[in-house]
Amino acid sequence: MLTLSTGCAATPTRESTGEYVDDSAITTKVKAAMAKDDTVKALDVSVETFKGTVQLSGFVDNSAQKSRAAELARGVPGVK
Repeated sequence: MLTLSTGCAATPTRESTGEYVDDSAITTKVKAAMAKDDTVKALDVSVETFKGTVQLSGFVDNSAQKSRAAELARGVPGVK
């Protein structure tokens, strides 16, 4: 009897279950950091994480907000 299972295996374009959980935690921490910050409009910035790499997208009023959002994301443990 041979059983094949690839449900939890990671590939360059797909996360393993553990990576997905880790990335979800990173996303949550980045969003929380932005929500606590008075400079960044957290509701206007979307956060996506894939294998530890965070992508921010959305709208800011000026370059200071953009820089602050990136700074906050970089400060979260696990962000590459």
